[in-house]
Amino acid sequence: MAAGETQIYAKVSNKLKGRSTTSLLDPLLSMGFPAHTALKALAATGRKTAAEASDWLHCHCNDPSLDDPIPQEYALFLCPTGPLLDKLQEFWRESRRQCAKNRAHEVFPHITLCDFFTCEDQKVECLYEALKRAGDRTLGAFPSAVPLVLHSSVSYLGFFVNDSPADIIQEFAVMFATEASILADCTVKPCTKQLHLTLAHKFYPHHQRTLEQLARAVHPGHGCQWTAALYSRDMRFVHYQTLKVRFQYKPQNMDELTLSPGDYIFVDPTQQEEASEGWVIGISQQTGCRGFLPENYTERASECDTWVKHRTYTFSVAPDLSSGKDGEASSRRNGDPQPPRMSRSISSLQSLQATIVRKSVLVVHHGERVDQIFGKSWLQQCSTSDGKYYRPDLNFPRSLPRRSRGIKDFENDPPLSSCGIFQSRMAGEALLGSGIRIISVFTSPALRCVQTAKHILEELKLEKKIKIRVEPGIFEWTKWETGKTTPTLMTLEELREADFNVSMDYRSLLWVCASAKKTKRKENGSW
Repeated sequence: MAAGETQIYAKVSNKLKGRSTTSLLDPLLSMGFPAHTALKALAATGRKTAAEASDWLHCHCNDPSLDDPIPQEYALFLCPTGPLLDKLQEFWRESRRQCAKNRAHEVFPHITLCDFFTCEDQKVECLYEALKRAGDRTLGAFPSAVPLVLHSSVSYLGFFVNDSPADIIQEFAVMFATEASILADCTVKPCTKQLHLTLAHKFYPHHQRTLEQLARAVHPGHGCQWTAALYSRDMRFVHYQTLKVRFQYKPQNMDELTLSPGDYIFVDPTQQEEASEGWVIGISQQTGCRGFLPENYTERASECDTWVKHRTYTFSVAPDLSSGKDGEASSRRNGDPQPPRMSRSISSLQSLQATIVRKSVLVVHHGERVDQIFGKSWLQQCSTSDGKYYRPDLNFPRSLPRRSRGIKDFENDPPLSSCGIFQSRMAGEALLGSGIRIISVFTSPALRCVQTAKHILEELKLEKKIKIRVEPGIFEWTKWETGKTTPTLMTLEELREADFNVSMDYRSLLWVCASAKKTKRKENGSW
């Protein structure tokens, strides 16, 4: 198994760098998932990372429809961003508060570019290429400002797009439909009617005047960058009600669903004959399983809450920092900076990049640990009578690092399982593909956390360049399972001996605070 694991990890390491269809599919196939279900999971999660698709598959292990060849439905929207979006969201909130919910609240602010259409799971990346090609061809002609004209009737309120900008946007929609037809063999119907951004729809007539007054506060002239966004949804639940779980619920019977806050449930109002009062029959988006649930544990959700965003193409207008005047149109394609359509000085680009660079803190949970899988008695399952470690199951680690007090200290400081090691390396591969630049690493002194940091850095090719800073202050002492004994953790010397590149010079936050407190007590004479 040791050789087999090495081959799998090497295969994943080489493939994921390209971020192609194969790079995302291969790790799932190496885990034993069939190709058709792996592709289904990738499509359902937006083809972001293999780890997300793997989690989806594990959650849907009991989904009776997992093997059904049911594709996702896709649609392309033109969505506002920036100050205009802020004003629209403010209108959304106030219109709902003052005039109750209407059909417009089911979806985010957008201009529909095409009707929903289906695409086979193995051809979804062709849609991404179609979006990029259509965007590249339209970029030079895309209007720097999209004129919006307010229109109101007894059942509809929204902005219409007029004149040549509407023609350009419709041409973009037609280009996408044509490319999708060629590349992904999809039948896409672009929007040929008058383009509009709906503010309110199917509201009570006596609310029309209030809605109009709120809409006048939304000035179409507000700064805006328009983004073409590709979304998908589960076509089986288009006409279902969507409920969002508010409270935890543990099933009392076999035919009931487990509920966790934040989960979504699809409910068909026409199929509730079997449910007693106060209960409904629904299908969990999280697991795909069907069962009974208490209705008062949920609340109505919006239609788009369960949609998945796949890729975007942003038509952005940025100022030229060197001249102080409005600059030329540039683009961000699929989230990556691209060259502008007109020339710009290198110094201006560098200045622009400098203004958007920011530092962030990335929090990562450790991988799967052995006691989560094999229980609290895991150490007894893998140790001999004389205190030596052996591997009774392939999900146990191949070996354990040496500890001065022997193997017994691993009981309260368990290592990662083989799957946990794999998860950590997958996280590192995902970070490598995202382009995130890591400058420092802090970790809890728990062995599982140090191991996770080590494997992530290895996949980032930074294991020799960045030392791991062990910070006891971020160890979850109050979460310790036994609650009676303080765990004995590995020392820095033991970690260094076990080939962990830990910093020996880092002074932990706890040490600094304790030292400062000691100095203050000395100054006050209160020893």
